[in-house]
Amino acid sequence: MDTVRLGKTEITVNKNGFGALPIQRISKEDAAVILRKAYANGVQLFDTARAYSDSEEKLGYALSDVRNHIFITTKTAAADADGFWKDLEQSLRNLQTDYVDVYQFHNPAVCPKPGAEDGLYDAMLEAKKQGKIRFIGITNHRLAVANEAIDSGLYATLQFPFSYLSSEKELGLTVKCREQDMGFLAMKALAGGLINRADAAYAFMNQYDNVLPIWGIQRERELDEFLACQENPPRVEGEIAQRIEKDRAEIVGDFCRGCGYCMPCPAGIEINNCARMSLLLRRAPSADNLGPETQAKMKKIEGCLECGQCKSRCPYGLDTPALLKKNYKDYQEILAGKEF
Repeated sequence: MDTVRLGKTEITVNKNGFGALPIQRISKEDAAVILRKAYANGVQLFDTARAYSDSEEKLGYALSDVRNHIFITTKTAAADADGFWKDLEQSLRNLQTDYVDVYQFHNPAVCPKPGAEDGLYDAMLEAKKQGKIRFIGITNHRLAVANEAIDSGLYATLQFPFSYLSSEKELGLTVKCREQDMGFLAMKALAGGLINRADAAYAFMNQYDNVLPIWGIQRERELDEFLACQENPPRVEGEIAQRIEKDRAEIVGDFCRGCGYCMPCPAGIEINNCARMSLLLRRAPSADNLGPETQAKMKKIEGCLECGQCKSRCPYGLDTPALLKKNYKDYQEILAGKEF
């Protein structure tokens, strides 16, 4: 079984990290079944966040009795020290534990540092002193903030979007983390659903012995795909290598990752899905995405105010209004029967 060492934390776990964002969309009992199966099959690190509604609570419900055998990473998006302590105490209650292995700042617009007016990093240090957290981490979608966090030496781990669709600059973050002995947790390892082959995604990740992919798992069959990979690790060769090259040729560039940080939209457009709808349809055709509900969502693009709010918020610097229009035109062509 392949393992990953998360830098200076010395936390060493198997190559499959469990991303617990999607379990907020299923029942408590269904989530418990998946979480227990993951643990029983060697998954050791479980990643969640205060922002993921009841994800922490479900994780605590399912795994509190094996707490000493797993590693938990969670996150706070607090804006100040008071919010930080409220988030941390609530997370500990939800997770049914008295400590978090890695507590992460959740996609801050700037890199928190000691002595700042918001008091966030100093609160982290105090929480660590109290034994409520073991290591300090940060998550982000912005290259500038990620690079600043690595260079600062203040963080034990970085969580950043990373997949075989990543740009060269994004790939370079793994090298910098290795040089700084900093753990790297790869979120959006399936590029928000644009990568639909677990074996290809796993094979790519397996090339980086310092990267731990956090697979977002909602269904038992999804978990089974990654468990199969850990038992018989696929490699980037043959058909898998060809698939990766084909996907990169088709997708790499200005595509929406579906992170949702552009929202909310004053015109009510569901940007994180509508701005990549044609890609989703071409890669994984779904009758649901051609149904009346999705058609109504896509039609809202006609009401785009061109206000630029989404564009200014996009951590990838995408021209979101242009992407919306392009996807809407493509979607209409698909509906008209010009595709598929």
